[in-house]
Amino acid sequence: MKLSVVIPSWKDPFLIKTIDSFLASSELGDQLEVIAVLDGYWPSFKLVDSPRVRYVHLGKNRGMRGAINAGVSVARGEFICRADEHCMFAQGFDKIMTDSCESNWIMTSRRFFLDPIKWEVMEDQPYVDYEKLIIQDDKKFSGQRWRSRSKERQNIMIDETMAMQGSCWVMPRQWWIDVIGELQTDGYGPLYQDSHEMQFKTWKAGGKLMLNKNTWFAHKHRSFSRTHNYGTAEATPGWAYSLNLHREYYESVVRPKWGI
Repeated sequence: MKLSVVIPSWKDPFLIKTIDSFLASSELGDQLEVIAVLDGYWPSFKLVDSPRVRYVHLGKNRGMRGAINAGVSVARGEFICRADEHCMFAQGFDKIMTDSCESNWIMTSRRFFLDPIKWEVMEDQPYVDYEKLIIQDDKKFSGQRWRSRSKERQNIMIDETMAMQGSCWVMPRQWWIDVIGELQTDGYGPLYQDSHEMQFKTWKAGGKLMLNKNTWFAHKHRSFSRTHNYGTAEATPGWAYSLNLHREYYESVVRPKWGI
């Protein structure tokens, strides 16, 4: 098995379209498996019946982090991919990403915005390449679109980047086992800051966060409602935990490396 795609799912009506998009765009054939993790719910819609799709049902809602951990624990691929349940994928996304991902990389791709109702890329929204890791309002780590770097390095098709949205990434499964271990729920809470946790673990282990502009995925635009979600008051303790845990390393190592 080349690639295991883990999709944490919580009552999102676009799960099936996401699975169908991955299967239709795949160039790995039977070397691909999609693992949809049903996070404590039974879907009211018809599931995809395919030998390349597996379902994991969690007896209770664990949140996005717990659902990702559950999916990765049964993954069989040389590489793992995490994808949100409201994404569309370019033709050959799976092969392009796995063919280029090195042993100590987490890799994301160019990101477009998806209109999930029309199920099409929103042409009026510019795509995202590079993101800068910042501390937003002294409350949390956040990715900020890095337009100047995108312009300066537009012809470099595989390049190191400083931040990513956690909605879609690929890494070797061995890197997850050796370095990530699993997404931590204590302190962070069940949902947010997962991409930042993985970035800091990867950097401290000598790995890189990479951007592959040879392919793309489209993620549901923020103007459409979310399912794995909760309010600011509930999220604040997890944001603070992440910031306190990684701030010194960010200030002393990460920022000087990137010159910001």
